[in-house]
Amino acid sequence: MSKAEAARYCGLSISGFDNWQKAGTVPGPLPGTQRYDRKALDAALDRHSGLSVTMAPDAEDDPLEKWLRENGHPADQGPRQRHKEAR
Repeated sequence: MSKAEAARYCGLSISGFDNWQKAGTVPGPLPGTQRYDRKALDAALDRHSGLSVTMAPDAEDDPLEKWLRENGHPADQGPRQRHKEAR
């Protein structure tokens, strides 16, 4: 969502949203963009209000997390290692 949408979503003016962002109350835009993540804003607002926050699904139940634990993440390996294993 745009900054204006994110500010409106948080119930703030754009300048108020900028102040909250500078104070670390809400996160900045996604890296390399000017777009804001709704789930990240929800988590920040929950933290700010004192609610417990869990961003990721339970790793024990998540098939992707289980696979990554067992096989490692491709980004953790160099390009030669990935190529060698693909053969």
